[in-house]
Amino acid sequence: MDFMTDRDVQKYMEDGYVVLDGLLTSRECDELRQRMAEIVECMDVPGHCRTTFSTYHDEQLKTQMQGNADYFITSGDKIRFFFEKGVFDDKGEFIVPKQRSLNKVGHALHAYEPLYKNVTHSPKIQGMAKKLGLMSPVVLQSMFIFKQPGFGGEVTPHQDATFLYTEPLGRVMGLWIALEDATVNNGCLWFIPGSHNSGISRRMVRTPTGTFPLTDFMGREQTYADNKFVAAPVKKGGVVLIHGEVVHRSAVNTSEDSRHVYTFHLMETQDTRWSPDNWLQPTEELPFPPLYMK
Repeated sequence: MDFMTDRDVQKYMEDGYVVLDGLLTSRECDELRQRMAEIVECMDVPGHCRTTFSTYHDEQLKTQMQGNADYFITSGDKIRFFFEKGVFDDKGEFIVPKQRSLNKVGHALHAYEPLYKNVTHSPKIQGMAKKLGLMSPVVLQSMFIFKQPGFGGEVTPHQDATFLYTEPLGRVMGLWIALEDATVNNGCLWFIPGSHNSGISRRMVRTPTGTFPLTDFMGREQTYADNKFVAAPVKKGGVVLIHGEVVHRSAVNTSEDSRHVYTFHLMETQDTRWSPDNWLQPTEELPFPPLYMK
């Protein structure tokens, strides 16, 4: 029996997203979380986070911002660490436990971490992609998102195609796997059903070489009425398929529970142009790997 039914496909096409239970077992979720705890325990905190305190505040801020931006824009083929605000003191030392400090880890877990690679290319995932008619999909990027208890940051309304732009549109899909229950209380996703049919109003692009900031936005995000958003809670082990143009957001996690997620994006390459202006670019070290690996 297919993991994804015809009705699921129809819901995805109509709403721009669909929630599917039971992609992973509870044990598989725990193994991914345990592996991430090990990665975090061994991490080297990037230098720009450790910037020593300086009385030349503006200069320090500029150095830190440039370090942050460069660290992000070169992270597509690496495993790198992105922190919540306010987790370091002036000397760059942790003021919260290390395991509670991170916003996310990205963007190449799917390439370098065997457990994550196996999930990404699993028969169920490949089956879903085939059911949706994807002929030659590749994996663009992957992230572990922590949504820390008490302060896991808000994600404002956006469309993934703003950051992962293709011509034509409609060639990118996110897969968002709940490694713990994602609830309204701990910051589950909210969607505007059917909002994937109106294109995008904003793009994040690379700026010309040698200029700062390294990325900029063209256009602006629309304002969306709160009452249009529908909550999409997911049980541990479930997955949300997310169309590249559907509008979605998540609130701050004010609960005492984390909301760990493994998420990655696929792109159909057949008759598709990946924008050279996107922040994320394939490299010689890591071309975008085909989903249907032999």
